[in-house]
Amino acid sequence: MFATLPDALRLFVVPVFAWAALRDVRTRRLPNRLWPPLYAFGALLLLWETARLWPLTGLDGRLFLVQAAISLLFVAPLGYAFWYLGAFGGADAKALIAIAVLFPTFPEYVVAGAELPLVETQIGVFSLTVLTNTVLIALAYPLALAGINLIRGERSATMFFARPVATDSLPDRHGRLFEDDAGTTRNGLDLDALRMYLRWRGLTLADLRENPDRLRDPDSVGKTHDPTDGGTHVGPRTDGGVATEGDGDSGTDRSGDRLDDPWAAERFLEEIDHGAYGTDAETLRGGLAVVARTDRVLVSPGMPFVVPMAIGLFVSLTYGDALFAVLGAVGLV
Repeated sequence: MFATLPDALRLFVVPVFAWAALRDVRTRRLPNRLWPPLYAFGALLLLWETARLWPLTGLDGRLFLVQAAISLLFVAPLGYAFWYLGAFGGADAKALIAIAVLFPTFPEYVVAGAELPLVETQIGVFSLTVLTNTVLIALAYPLALAGINLIRGERSATMFFARPVATDSLPDRHGRLFEDDAGTTRNGLDLDALRMYLRWRGLTLADLRENPDRLRDPDSVGKTHDPTDGGTHVGPRTDGGVATEGDGDSGTDRSGDRLDDPWAAERFLEEIDHGAYGTDAETLRGGLAVVARTDRVLVSPGMPFVVPMAIGLFVSLTYGDALFAVLGAVGLV
């Protein structure tokens, strides 16, 4: 037999995560409607297996109960905790919770006489295996970024975290500036926040770069517009574009107000009805100063955690637990 029916049905999740990874790379946005069906599907399969093993009194039943408890009461809350601490984005946390509900125990598949996954752990919590494989894959990303930089002849202390790109290409990029007007920084301006600011002012990046001295003056802000969420897939195709009548609010000219507010950064953060990815006024000003004066800028592209999670899920379903295999090879387990 290839697999039990619940384990076979779980394979339908793989293309869903592959799609989510591709969309996350392209837009850095995943729809909230993606997750509830996965939670419901996982809960249904969990109930199915619980009923099959009921009353959970034998060895198999008690082991299943322990594995499900660890997955639901440890791995799933871990996703929320990582989000709360700022280590995860919202979609990343929801994806890990989905994995915890869908894969509390190791599935078993027989393919061409081989039993997959090849490497199982002693505790047997599959969602934990997916998480550890995901972390190992994510750790390889800085090495890949450094390799790209080396191939392009870029050698610096930042080569593991960022790469130089043309400033004019920023409207179509995702990530975070790795520098501000004071030099290199790991807390630079998020490029989504940059797009929000430009859309709020009704500007393009080219406008900003052509007239930085005038646009730095807060009095130059007239009518303001909907900043959107800063995504490349919403609003104007790239940055601010040319605003049309009826966009955003009516806006008023606040000439003479906030003369101590370069770029009207504080006004922008006060007027938008949601945050700008943790951006404060100084971070915004520092980022605007950099993109206004330089033709190339350091950008940390980042990697959405859903991407290594999708790869980690595939690796877990086929090879199994890579960390457990390494620890076993050196005699630690």
